[in-house]
Amino acid sequence: MKEITDILKAYKKAVKAQQKTALATVVKVEGSSYRRPGARMLITEDGQLTGAISGGCLEGDALRKALSAIIQQENKLITYDTTDEEDAKIGVQLGCNGIVYILFEPIKDHDPLNPIVFLEALVAERENSVLVTLFSLTDKSQPGTSMLYRKENFRSRVPDAINEEVIENAAAVLDNQTSSFENYISGNHNLDCFFEFIPPPVSLVIAGAGNDAQPLAEIAYLLGWEVTIVDGRPTHASSERFPNAKRVLVVKPEQVLSQVHVDEQTAFVLMTHNYNYDLALLNLLLQTNAAYIGSLGPKNKLIRMLDELNCNTEENELRVHGPVGLDIGAETAEEIAISIIAEIKAVFTNASTCSLKEKINPIHSRETKIAT
Repeated sequence: MKEITDILKAYKKAVKAQQKTALATVVKVEGSSYRRPGARMLITEDGQLTGAISGGCLEGDALRKALSAIIQQENKLITYDTTDEEDAKIGVQLGCNGIVYILFEPIKDHDPLNPIVFLEALVAERENSVLVTLFSLTDKSQPGTSMLYRKENFRSRVPDAINEEVIENAAAVLDNQTSSFENYISGNHNLDCFFEFIPPPVSLVIAGAGNDAQPLAEIAYLLGWEVTIVDGRPTHASSERFPNAKRVLVVKPEQVLSQVHVDEQTAFVLMTHNYNYDLALLNLLLQTNAAYIGSLGPKNKLIRMLDELNCNTEENELRVHGPVGLDIGAETAEEIAISIIAEIKAVFTNASTCSLKEKINPIHSRETKIAT
């Protein structure tokens, strides 16, 4: 989600500077690639790039293709075949041994359903969504970003001939929470469709405003997560100490849940260094559907809290991550923050925490749930 919010900021800046823009999106990958479908990059006519569609090897040629799309004001699908030894002749030299399909869409400011409009609607609400992109591997016609589907509403520019079927498939993707691809015939056009499941960004609630919470808040912010700081001490919980937090709340434990929306993308980390505050908040959190609860400190502290709450069950011991974080040998506050962030990310994506060199399957699986 951070890539999308950065793109929207860059687009507003470009509009203010009266710069034309184009959006490049990875819509399909065969084999290995640095970025997967859904990776995006905004290109301005003066050559500014925001986001990424590769590890840096495609961006130079992508700039030229984007400028062409801007000049001609039409969508273009470009194929980069990194299995082709001729790649070196155009200066790509990806070395990824895969085929990458990039869709370039010039942004027409007057179009009420241009790609940026869909992205703006996407970030406006904390709600699971499906972004639908239509493209063709065989035809010149490239419809592009065509639908934003949500449980209660959607906006669409999908051709009428396939609109009902696309809505049905988008609903299935939303239910399964897994991106997918489909193929349709619309008139004389053979269209591929990328259904991209996009959850809201992780909402990280840090209970504690000590010095060790600062690097945790900053790293989460850099990832595009929404950070909320809660603490009972006004001397610690301040926007000056946490400038990038979305909210800083000076509250008692019993006031937290009335001011914080909890959904399936919400994570809590208890690190106030105040046993009674952590205890009271943990008691309330165990009654919510928070997807992640972490407790800083030794295991026996967590056991003691669960005992006092009469909640020391096997289920709760598994649910609450205490000690919080992955075992990476962390010592400093910054290192501990990295270990906490890594564990939260792994929990939300149902990912293994083994070294990638030990992984048998591809790093990026099409069946992997997308999270931001």
